[in-house]
Amino acid sequence: MADHVEVMTGIRKLPGVSYPVLTPNLKGFQAAVKAGATEVAIFGAASESFSQKNINCSIAESLQRFEEVARAAQDANIPVRGYVSCVVGCPYEGKIYPAKVAEVAKRLYGMGCYEISLGDTIGVGTPGSMREMLRAVSREVPMSALAVHCHDTYGQALANILIALQMGVSVVDSSVAGLGGCPYARGASGNVATEDVVYMLNGLGIQTGVDLQKLIEAGDFICKALNRRSGSKVSQATSKL
Repeated sequence: MADHVEVMTGIRKLPGVSYPVLTPNLKGFQAAVKAGATEVAIFGAASESFSQKNINCSIAESLQRFEEVARAAQDANIPVRGYVSCVVGCPYEGKIYPAKVAEVAKRLYGMGCYEISLGDTIGVGTPGSMREMLRAVSREVPMSALAVHCHDTYGQALANILIALQMGVSVVDSSVAGLGGCPYARGASGNVATEDVVYMLNGLGIQTGVDLQKLIEAGDFICKALNRRSGSKVSQATSKL
């Protein structure tokens, strides 16, 4: 995150598009605002071990830092989105209990986060564990304020997203061509591909306002720039047609 300023000043911002910046602490928040951020995100974890590895502090310490960011953001009238990593499994601790996820999500929501994104960071979730976790969290945070962030390591992301949709979640995090990943999880793939999510939503009759063909083209463009194969099944299938 050392290149926040470079990224924020280097991109061409379009009207109606949000460009949130990850801010782990007050210093990061201040730097983000200085760089022109109009929305920020705080990112915690439901796993003590992952919290230490990812942001070098305990869950309790991270929540104290986030409270400082949330207060500063509120004073500056800047919206804050919250993230919880490892909501069903951790590369160090294994299974994560839903009650722990609910506890962290409740704290973030209480700070004023307008939305809490629940991340299956290493992609080990199944429809069963996703349902169990969402039931626990929704007792503490309204379903309308929840989002899901599913990685596709075990090929379960779309199935998990479908469960979340059926339970009332209406916001899904995804990445073009399935870019991204988790450096701490051996074999972990990136986030679920936006192309695949949109294809599934189209099939369900859910209007997203996203042009699938343009999305595929954007994925092809970035994959060529990065010299890597797209992680999108839809993109792979259409390129063969």
